[in-house]
Amino acid sequence: MRTLKIIIERSDDMFSAYAENAEGIYGGGDTVEEAKKSILDAIDIMTGEFAAENIPSILKGNYKVIYHFDAESFLNYYKGIFTNAALEKITGINQRQLQHYSSGLKKPRQLQLKKIEEGLHRLAAELQAVELV
Repeated sequence: MRTLKIIIERSDDMFSAYAENAEGIYGGGDTVEEAKKSILDAIDIMTGEFAAENIPSILKGNYKVIYHFDAESFLNYYKGIFTNAALEKITGINQRQLQHYSSGLKKPRQLQLKKIEEGLHRLAAELQAVELV
């Protein structure tokens, strides 16, 4: 199964979404949710209404969509779920630094991005192992 990589980034006035590994697939909106919906709508239009020769090859057959976020967009999108205190516990990065990343005041170095990603993946693995009785 092929993977369609969608990049979500925040600009000065909106969120942008575009396919990293396919040309002509774009979306945008005032929120991350709107940008994701916009790009999925664009994909639906392409696959449903375009002539076969105009559809990007990655969209022909089975594919899955994964989202790549810049740190600012991710932290803002999940702000209602993850507080800075929770993220500090998960990642080991102090709350003030996380606030700087979410506000766009500072951009995290690659090592910090890796800490955030690994912390989230550890949490996801732990949650997947949970069974409620």
